[in-house]
Amino acid sequence: MDFGEVFGATATGEPVRRVTIKGGGVTANILSWGAILQDLRLEGHDAPLTLGFDRFDDYLKFPNYFGAIIGRHANRIRDGRFSLDGKNHAIDPEHPEKHGLHGGPAGYARCNWMIVEAGADYVTLSLADPDGTMGFPGNLDATCTYRLGGDGVLSLTLTATADQPTLCNLTSHAYFNLDDGGETDTGNHQLAIFADAYLPVDEQLIPTGEVRPVAGTEFDFREMRKIRPMPDADLIRYDNNFCLSAARRDLSLAARAQGGKSGIEMEVWTTEPGVQLYAGHYVDLDAIGLGGRRYRPFSSFCLEAQTWPDSPNRPYFPQAVLRPGERYRHVTEFRFRRG
Repeated sequence: MDFGEVFGATATGEPVRRVTIKGGGVTANILSWGAILQDLRLEGHDAPLTLGFDRFDDYLKFPNYFGAIIGRHANRIRDGRFSLDGKNHAIDPEHPEKHGLHGGPAGYARCNWMIVEAGADYVTLSLADPDGTMGFPGNLDATCTYRLGGDGVLSLTLTATADQPTLCNLTSHAYFNLDDGGETDTGNHQLAIFADAYLPVDEQLIPTGEVRPVAGTEFDFREMRKIRPMPDADLIRYDNNFCLSAARRDLSLAARAQGGKSGIEMEVWTTEPGVQLYAGHYVDLDAIGLGGRRYRPFSSFCLEAQTWPDSPNRPYFPQAVLRPGERYRHVTEFRFRRG
């Protein structure tokens, strides 16, 4: 059964489909390509809450993971190498980097998922990832369910099983602007991240291995404050993991944001032990997004719930190992309300 409508076609002619779901005052468009959250709207607020594109070709032209599900391993793995149960593995780097990033150049964000079920307020997609893809061991079967359950809530559930010991660390790479859909920067957004520590990174954005307290640093978001530290100051190129817990846990409040002009509020609740704040500074200046909006660097931010980056090479970090007989289950909720 084919769900939704045809949105485009892959290079091999496979149709990319789009499904629209509605519920709780929220409308979302989901693409089969990358299981992408293409558009997200809150009743009573004209602009989209996320960045995306009206044409499929632009998702190929601007590969910044706009709204995509990331896998098999979100974020970075130093040198694209890790050891698991005494076996060494090399994964394909994301060029021009030498490091593993977001699953590699053929990661889940660049795969056409299968839409297996859909209703008025939900859609479920699946992806079969063969053994050896991008260098990861084992066949892995993943599912992604978007559901609009409750007042202003977009729920994301990611599950996976594997037939060999492997890595599994999935996340949503949605870009948020709660004011105007990306027409202006998010420096005046208020943001809180409920973490006492973060991971410093080197010049290649790989964690140094230190777990550093946020107190007294520009990474202290324990109370709501503007993303821009001072009026007229340059925006900071945040691209760091904030340490929420030492392991996956029950669904808990991780972050809160509020548009500087709209007053729209968003809470991020997740089961994951970390959340990556990315300030959106690599967005291409030529990107024309939803409704003809011209996206620019810092026109949005990401809050990517995840296992900590480079954890395969840091045994004291929360680990992303998935073994046969286990079931990976990640839940993140984005809860919106008008201020």
